[in-house]
Amino acid sequence: MRLYIAEKPSMGAEIAKCLTGPVIRKDGYLETKDGIVTWGFGHILRQAEPEEYDEKYKRWRMEDLPIIPEKWRLLVSESCVKQFEIVRGLIERADEVVHAGDPDREGQLLIDEVLDYVENTKPVKRILLNALDEKSIKKAIHSLRENSEFLNLKQSALARARADWLIGMNLSRAYTLAAQRAGHRIVLPIGRVKTPTLALVVRRERELENFVPVDYFVIKAKFAHGNGEFMTNWKAKDEQIGLDSEGRLIDEVTAKALVDKFQQENNETGVVTLYETTEKKESQRLPFSLSALQVLAGKRFGFEPQLVLDTAQKLYEKKLTTYPRSDCDYLPENQFEDAKVILSNLANLDQSQIASWANKADSGIKSRAWNDKKISAHHAIIPTQERCKFSTLTEAEQKLYGLIAQAYIAQFYPQHVYLQTKVEVHYLKERFTASGKVIKVLGWKELYSAADAEEKKEDEDALLPEMKKKDEVLCKEAFFDKKATRPPARFTAATLLAGMKEIHKYVKNPEAKKKLKDVYGIGTEATRATIIKELISRGFLQNEGKKKTLIPTKAAYLLVDALPDEMTYPDSTAVWEDHLHRMAAGDTELKLFLAEQESFTKALCEKAKQMVIPIHEGQKKCPRCKQGVLQLRNGKNGAFWGCSNYPSCRATYEDDHGSIKKPDHLCPRCKQGDLRLRNGKNGAFWGCSNYPSCRATYNDDKGKPDFNR
Repeated sequence: MRLYIAEKPSMGAEIAKCLTGPVIRKDGYLETKDGIVTWGFGHILRQAEPEEYDEKYKRWRMEDLPIIPEKWRLLVSESCVKQFEIVRGLIERADEVVHAGDPDREGQLLIDEVLDYVENTKPVKRILLNALDEKSIKKAIHSLRENSEFLNLKQSALARARADWLIGMNLSRAYTLAAQRAGHRIVLPIGRVKTPTLALVVRRERELENFVPVDYFVIKAKFAHGNGEFMTNWKAKDEQIGLDSEGRLIDEVTAKALVDKFQQENNETGVVTLYETTEKKESQRLPFSLSALQVLAGKRFGFEPQLVLDTAQKLYEKKLTTYPRSDCDYLPENQFEDAKVILSNLANLDQSQIASWANKADSGIKSRAWNDKKISAHHAIIPTQERCKFSTLTEAEQKLYGLIAQAYIAQFYPQHVYLQTKVEVHYLKERFTASGKVIKVLGWKELYSAADAEEKKEDEDALLPEMKKKDEVLCKEAFFDKKATRPPARFTAATLLAGMKEIHKYVKNPEAKKKLKDVYGIGTEATRATIIKELISRGFLQNEGKKKTLIPTKAAYLLVDALPDEMTYPDSTAVWEDHLHRMAAGDTELKLFLAEQESFTKALCEKAKQMVIPIHEGQKKCPRCKQGVLQLRNGKNGAFWGCSNYPSCRATYEDDHGSIKKPDHLCPRCKQGDLRLRNGKNGAFWGCSNYPSCRATYNDDKGKPDFNR
């Protein structure tokens, strides 16, 4: 018997429909002539919590950190016990298992970890389902691969899960305890990806708070040629006075002097030193990965990333589009033959704009999107061969399907071809430049009319007459525009997601920045939206205004300021993501990666132990260690005040009806502790409560300290 194990019931149902014979529904699985189909509910197994390794970890204590499991444990999720037992029983009955998890890193691990947990010895095949329409599923069933081919992908997912556990469990405890030591009643959830993501928003907000606009001046000059006039921009020399470090002219007096110089009545003419026209070709915009779809839908429709993911998932489950959690924007070459059917369906769509575009498409054009070398486990999100009844879709589904269809149709339009002209003029020993653009073939940009309208406007402004090198020109007028530097824009959910994808832009180390330019970013296509949503729901970010810009809360500043750069800058996380992708390709090992994560975790736990966090407003700083705060506690002899930094600091003070009792006798030596009567070998004496930091002692004089002896 062949057993298919899908990631969720909906996928299992679609697979069963494509197998031979009637589908018989059983409890937790479907039976057909070609085999049995069962499923999980996402993660049937979960990682054990620290206290499930050892009871003592129930209480958060700095001295127990870091917690590093000697042997990693998985447990069956309480909500999945029944289904897990059904799957276990079916595996025991099976002759062969087909792994039908989603075609990505996480999907690979979900089913593999169940097979490992039950110690499966049956042969395992892998089915890759990038679409749920009947033709795609049947094709995938007849193209099964050995599951062992995906071992590296599983190792990569396992490495990510364990690294997230090590950092999340240990550093969340370590820095929460450090914050509570300073009187903050807060839990600081720290994550390998979410913490540097939050730090991006905090740093952007501080840039805005500290931003001071700088005025600068842009000089323009109009020149006359025998074939017409044209506008140019003045380019400053390196030695030009009045420039800032960015090369902008910031001195208005200098700007006026230059304009006056250029406008003087003189017989000097300018000379065209460069006139160059080059034909440029712009390839078709690639189809969408999930991140690219989330970013564009956010900009165009104001959609939150989570809404885009949820809607793309619905379109996938309706068999209208391919697998949504894709990090790839290319297509396999063997799917090129499907284009005629897909374009024909789109041409008959009950949506006039998409139908019009599809009718003009040329199915013989093969864009750069079709490239097997760029394909991993999945490909770009495109329409399937399933006919779409556009009018039955929700508004969000219509908008998203429209974007996906538009990008697919664009692959079958010609390249955008234009002439790019560059002009350089030398006049009065100064350099002026201009550029122009003439469209020869509009091509695929016909589908993006709004962008085309903008470009046409730019082209009209930059219209250039026919010229040649060494032609003379006359300066007709010169002037300057006063401008001001703009502050950086606040992040929205869509632009923050784009920042996570293009994380190399925010990396601190310049060498790492170069290296990580081709990295996939931090997080995965499926998790980025969830991370942003979690930061909002847990009160670290909040939406503000119509544009829903993201604003950090006080808790966000506290978390980011408490942590060292290793966790708040994305350098380490981006490098780790690079390691995970290399692991998926078989270029690095799980054991080596986890050893690095353990060392990193240990080092940051040590930093947390030494961390001094600003005392929470309204709390009384411990006068002895100056790191903790005094807290009211109950002891054997009643209430007393003790330091939150215990056991590192053992300072205690008497309670006076809910307040710290002022000492009857302040220690004259340290001026922090109070003198207390104690019994020693030679009788009673007065000693400082700040012992052992202060070892002041005084003789007893009838119940009072004798400061003279």
